Amino acid sequence: MRRGAAAVSLGEFLDSRRSAEPAIIHQQRAISYAELADASRRLAQGLRQLGIGAGDRVGIWLPNIPEWLTVYFACARLGAVAVAVNTRFRSAEVEDIVGRSRCKALVLWPSFKNIDFAGILASVDPRALMALEHVIVYGTSDERLLAGRRPVPFERLAESAPLAEDIGTAASPCTIFTTSGTTGLPKFVLHAQGGITRHAQEAAQAHGYTEPAARLLQILPFCGTFGLTQALATLAAERCMVLQTVFDAAEAVALGRRYRVTHFNASDEMVARMLDASDDPRPLPDLRFCGYARFAGISGLIERAAARGVPMRGLYGMSECQALFALQPAGDGERYALPGGVPASPEAAVRVCDPDTGALCPPGEAGEIQLRGPSLMLGYDGNAEATAAAFTADGYFRTGDIGYGTEDGGFVFTSRAGDVLRLGGFLVAPAEIERYLERHPAVEACAVVAGPAPGSCVAFVQPRDETSEAALLAFCREGLARFKVPARIHLLAELPSVPSPNGAKIRRNLLREWAEQWA
Repeated sequence: MRRGAAAVSLGEFLDSRRSAEPAIIHQQRAISYAELADASRRLAQGLRQLGIGAGDRVGIWLPNIPEWLTVYFACARLGAVAVAVNTRFRSAEVEDIVGRSRCKALVLWPSFKNIDFAGILASVDPRALMALEHVIVYGTSDERLLAGRRPVPFERLAESAPLAEDIGTAASPCTIFTTSGTTGLPKFVLHAQGGITRHAQEAAQAHGYTEPAARLLQILPFCGTFGLTQALATLAAERCMVLQTVFDAAEAVALGRRYRVTHFNASDEMVARMLDASDDPRPLPDLRFCGYARFAGISGLIERAAARGVPMRGLYGMSECQALFALQPAGDGERYALPGGVPASPEAAVRVCDPDTGALCPPGEAGEIQLRGPSLMLGYDGNAEATAAAFTADGYFRTGDIGYGTEDGGFVFTSRAGDVLRLGGFLVAPAEIERYLERHPAVEACAVVAGPAPGSCVAFVQPRDETSEAALLAFCREGLARFKVPARIHLLAELPSVPSPNGAKIRRNLLREWAEQWA
């Protein structure tokens, strides 16, 4: 039986990389593993001189630049906790996350041309950030960004002498991800260094990053688990990531071709935009693997991508268990592209349980997906009640996702538990009805939610060509069981969505409200 990887500190993890290949290529600049390690030691010493120590929180509010990882590893060397702040967040969200997580320092790039970091921070109420002592400024800025806090130049800290000895250990808490939270305040998902490094090594092996000449196109943001996990897995494999600061589809394709990337992960929306940005029959000729998350539900994308040499492979992960937790087996017919898979860690386990009774479901029967394994979070920071509710008595994490188990110990994800439909006495995943509707030539994207009448559902369709509710209902009656046919189909110019680090997520809670109002 394959043994799991060793859990080590993030500093030890980085220092043990010996590859001659660059760790990062960014804007034609190659950064070696030794340079990344040295930069993180120097910044760690600079942060230490500011008074940052074990257990302190440091917000990282930067786009995808090498310095994001420098700050991350520097915090880990000190035993501090990096709080990943989404660059799409605006003043209310920044105020909430930096304040509630008790950040002692915040790193940002106020002169970055794509995002008005300075303007956003200026509109934050300083009284909500009582723990914040230092605003660390990457790039040039003469302005006072937050009342009562003098800006600290990043470059000054980065020029410090190297930290003599790491303080952080494998057991040290190191990372806070925020849940996407389409309803309510985001929860803070806290991970330890050993769980992060072990999963990076196991994910690298499972996802093929250790193969010869493997190279990752890093277009997902570091501020989410999807982007950070794949970056750390690339470092675990001692391979190179080609880094894009902010996603641009045409530039991403050009980078992939220039640097012969073999792997990339993305949301389905990002993949579609990359295909549309290139007229080449095979836009990424060296590509071996494209892992994706299905957020937008774009019709026919998997087939269109495969025809152009982009094999989209189903993955599974979330902030609580880290991204790349599982992937579907290679060459497994239709299952290959479905979300879910077999766990990357040999010591992880998955089971599916009836959401009402808790009884184990046999393979193929829908229920709640529950997980255990070394990549799981320590808990929700500052929320013991939510942490206790998230785990079963025997230590499995309740994902809140619905799916079914497979004979090989894997699973297929079908929907969130709050989204699952009970139709005709059966649990039905919205994705089943959505995938069918998306086969219609006039449908661009679709989302299905529970209807106002018991046992009913309502579909919302973003059309690509002219169609009607009557035509789409007739199409459903042709191919779906009667109890799965939506009671209504509403046509929208665009499905409502909320930004996440990995792409836009459909606002199903709002669609449920509309289904009630428009009944």
